[in-house]
Amino acid sequence: MLSADVAPTGARPPEPARAGRAPADPLSVARAILHIDMDAFFASVEELDDPSLRGKPVLVGGAARRGVVAAASYAARARGARSAMPMAEALRRCPEAIVVPPRRARYAEISAQMFEIFGRYTPLVEGLSLDEAFLDVTASRALFGDGAQIAASIRADIRAELGPSLPLTASAGVAECKFVAKIASDLRKPDGLVVAPPGVAVAAFLARLPVERMWGVGEKSAPRLRALGLRTLGDLARAAPSTLALALGTAPEHAARVSRLARGEDDRPVVPHGEAKSVGSESTYERDLVGRAALSRAVLQHAEIVARRLTAARLSARVVAVKLKLADFTLLTRQVSLREPVSDTQSLHEAGAALLARLDVDNAHIRLVGLSASGFGADAGTRPLFPEPERARRERIEQVVGAVNGRHAGAVTRASLLEAPSRGDAAGKGVELVREDLARLVASKRRPP
Repeated sequence: MLSADVAPTGARPPEPARAGRAPADPLSVARAILHIDMDAFFASVEELDDPSLRGKPVLVGGAARRGVVAAASYAARARGARSAMPMAEALRRCPEAIVVPPRRARYAEISAQMFEIFGRYTPLVEGLSLDEAFLDVTASRALFGDGAQIAASIRADIRAELGPSLPLTASAGVAECKFVAKIASDLRKPDGLVVAPPGVAVAAFLARLPVERMWGVGEKSAPRLRALGLRTLGDLARAAPSTLALALGTAPEHAARVSRLARGEDDRPVVPHGEAKSVGSESTYERDLVGRAALSRAVLQHAEIVARRLTAARLSARVVAVKLKLADFTLLTRQVSLREPVSDTQSLHEAGAALLARLDVDNAHIRLVGLSASGFGADAGTRPLFPEPERARRERIEQVVGAVNGRHAGAVTRASLLEAPSRGDAAGKGVELVREDLARLVASKRRPP
């Protein structure tokens, strides 16, 4: 479905030939960038797999009062619930909503099929999340038609292949740059296709949109901009960088970039196969955590999760960060750069505990704790954080524990994370079986190749 007030969807006509020059190649005049965004993706997958949910208000997320809505179906949105909203608020607005726990493995499975469809049309795919991506189809137009035709084909493939019993839908934006394509994809959700006009006409296309459409403008900055008379993207495009810098609380050079984006000027390339910049884990707790012992235990829990993900992705990290959110929503973050990259639970926890020691939180009430690892790549230092044999031992333990947990659904954990001195059997497997597996795996790791 194309917007009625945007440019025609056909390819741009060639420029008239000039004396001594060949006609311009219409396919080289401008880029064709798509932004594809699945509609209420998590909730739609739940409706796909459970027909009884179809058409009903569905919230995906934790049922706890401090949980956050990961996705809301359009029936729930019609009643005021939104993704990223506290679950308690969403249920207050939509008390009849059905709360469904997230199934990330299932969403990843559908996402992989979606990205396979993207890859049929171009190798230049930049994933932003499980359910959205930028595609540069500039060089694909000779094969598949113009940007609008390619977007329509992708949306049809998604409908036909990802859920024939209940077609999953995607919205698409087509433009000459990433910023405008992303805005366009959101203008006619759900199941929309909007093509932004090319060239200088894009500034007028953007001008009437509210300032909230600008990346980075949210609940705090939008009122400041409106108080200065900056209500639309057109106002941002015309504003002096010094005025924008004051309103946004940012540097003049960033304010100048905001002005350029508001005019539709964005030359950033689509970067395919981007590597992960960080791996993290965080939790909002039903009851506030108080005291360093509770915080250390929480950091250890997240270190274990992050280590598992790093090991699975064959990554090591040189930067570890801790994030705390107090009961009054004050956010505290600290990070440390390590001399040597690490990927095991113990090393991550030691770094996290050292960061906790730098924070004055002895009597604080903490509602959220998180730990993340970044700085992936080659070793940045010459002096090891701990002796090489010790590092090897820690990594070997991480691999063994990961292998056992893969077989027995989280059967092995650290004693300090157990809720009671004894947990009994894990995932239906006897403790002795788990110990036997551990012994056998450790022995196999020691055996020479």
